Amino acid sequence: MAKLYFRYGAMNSGKSTALLQAAYNYEERGQHVLLAKPEIDTKDAEHISSRLGVTRAVDFLIRPDDDVRALLAAHRARVRSDAATALIPAATDAPTDVACLLIDEAQFLTRAQVDDLLRIVVMDGVPVLAYGIRTDFQTQAFPGSRRLLELAHSLEELKTICRCGRKALFNARLVGGRFVFEGDQVAIDELTADRVTYESMCARCYLRESGGRLG
Repeated sequence: MAKLYFRYGAMNSGKSTALLQAAYNYEERGQHVLLAKPEIDTKDAEHISSRLGVTRAVDFLIRPDDDVRALLAAHRARVRSDAATALIPAATDAPTDVACLLIDEAQFLTRAQVDDLLRIVVMDGVPVLAYGIRTDFQTQAFPGSRRLLELAHSLEELKTICRCGRKALFNARLVGGRFVFEGDQVAIDELTADRVTYESMCARCYLRESGGRLG
């Protein structure tokens, strides 16, 4: 049975690397996969990039008002058509359909789009692997992540460590190299005058930098 998976972690926990590895594993076995991410993530434009230097183009971007199920249906039809018209005859048991949809930066999806993911899994029979972070720099859940935590069949935490060596839970924001704890929930480097970066931190270090503030 197809399932909706949410694999989450703090910044720099290897989410994109894990997604690209999952795509490779499927394709190594002759399976077709589709990769997507929300359009709002402009940092790598139309690509998914890991910190290890591996980059791959997405099959489609998801805008805030898009119906993800309709998007998948269109690209699924293309995969089926390409398989049917392949120049090199394939074995009769060769895969001709999409085996999995993989989504990076899933925290930026809307609540309705996460609902679409569940429909894709249950009604269309396509597994969905969604990767993202749970909370923003103020420790508040992103709408997409909150809905994934409510609906996903499987939850898996991808772990990373804080500067002190403890397990990192939170994502602290720095603007121009200084910690900030106020501002919009989403801030992408190219959209701001000062360079925005993030640091994964344990609860102790986060509270120290924030002066005890949460949210």
